[in-house]
Amino acid sequence: MVVALSELAAPERRTSFIARRNTRQAVLVWCFLAPSLLIFLLYRILPLVWNLILSFQAWSPLRPAVWIGLDNYDEMLTDEVFWQSLWNTLYVIASAPIGIAIALGLALLVNTDIRGRNVYRTLIFLSYPLMTVAVAIIWRWMFDERVGLLNYVARGIGLADSPIPFLNSFTWALPSVIAANIWQMLGFYMIILLTGLQNIPSNLYEAAEIDGANAFRRFFRITAPLLKPSIFLCFVIGMLNSVTSFDLVYVMTGGGPGRATEILVTYIYKLGFVQTRFDYAAAVTIVFFVLLIVIAWAANRLSGGNAGAVEAGGCTVIRAGRST
Repeated sequence: MVVALSELAAPERRTSFIARRNTRQAVLVWCFLAPSLLIFLLYRILPLVWNLILSFQAWSPLRPAVWIGLDNYDEMLTDEVFWQSLWNTLYVIASAPIGIAIALGLALLVNTDIRGRNVYRTLIFLSYPLMTVAVAIIWRWMFDERVGLLNYVARGIGLADSPIPFLNSFTWALPSVIAANIWQMLGFYMIILLTGLQNIPSNLYEAAEIDGANAFRRFFRITAPLLKPSIFLCFVIGMLNSVTSFDLVYVMTGGGPGRATEILVTYIYKLGFVQTRFDYAAAVTIVFFVLLIVIAWAANRLSGGNAGAVEAGGCTVIRAGRST
């Protein structure tokens, strides 16, 4: 009888031990996560919520907050500087595919058995680790109207009779900033795309070659579809980098001439810290945030809805988007 009772109690003790162990592990996990979650809450979630509330108020450091509803958003409809900044921002975002296309060509080149390919990879990647302020200073000198390298070369080979005011021209200022931004991100794009290329099984190309597919068809039937996650990642990173290139724009042009290179992030800075209109700056920030989400969602849909999916253990793991 005693043996039977002890046999019945044994499973209960094991269940209790497993429950206590699981509880201890959960507490340990939450203890490790708590500092990071607290920092994320303090520096990400709470500022975002406060920014949203502030966009519906009239507030400055010198006066108390007053609830004004959608007045700040109504003001945007007639704010010419806001619309100019928005269009400039969209132009900068639209330049990301240009940089990705150039980087893809370079990645395809250095992925072949050319001599010195490791040297080429290193030289192309060197642009990315540079500080953005340093990149802006370099390109500001290159575009300089009097002593710039580009003007010197253009006049030397006869392409221009007089200096071209790249950064002081309403026509050339924004393309010049975009060119500097593309150059800085080119190496990073190339590394991501090169990694994607090297993860494509070589037997797919061998089978396609046996079937008579030329290089053009192999690229569009094998390389491009399998590079979708890498291309999507490049686009999202390029988009975020483009629209947050405050230091690049501010050092190269300061948003000028006029508002020719003003983007939303520089406009938000000037509203908040130059004009002390933090309430209106908060409203513009919310619109900016929604714009980024919409563009990222649209890019994911255009890439097939499963961008970021990777194969793990024979099944598809989705990092972003949905499985198909």
